[in-house]
Amino acid sequence: MPFSLNELVGGGLIRGLGGWDEIKKMRLTGQDRIKGDQRILGESDFVMDVLSESEERFSRKLRLRSGGYNFEKILERVSLLFHLEKDYIAGRGRQNDRVQARDLLCYWSAMDLGIPMVDLAKKLDMTLASVSCAFHRAEKIAKKWGYQLQN
Repeated sequence: MPFSLNELVGGGLIRGLGGWDEIKKMRLTGQDRIKGDQRILGESDFVMDVLSESEERFSRKLRLRSGGYNFEKILERVSLLFHLEKDYIAGRGRQNDRVQARDLLCYWSAMDLGIPMVDLAKKLDMTLASVSCAFHRAEKIAKKWGYQLQN
């Protein structure tokens, strides 16, 4: 969260910005707010990049949800992509085709919709660790094969 130069407390940040003279110059040029402290988060450019990326992810989740995407719709997409029945994908088992499809289901549900992995574990009768492993495996699969949630 940006903070005002008027709210500065302690000497470390003041020294880090170049002292009171530099702060006064910043105020005169209209730079009375800074977005980061390099001692904690990094330079303001870094903080702005992180905020921008976060906003893009949030916008994507919102766009998908407003487009009707939910767990069931992702399951349907994975089912069509892998030519497998939805019950087969969501069921228990370690068959290679089932595992890859379930991995992608976990990845898209968590990454693109923001469904907590704990909830996915309950839905799929898996452990949290298994969902986490599935997520990381599918991240590689999606990149390798160019799988995307939306066509």
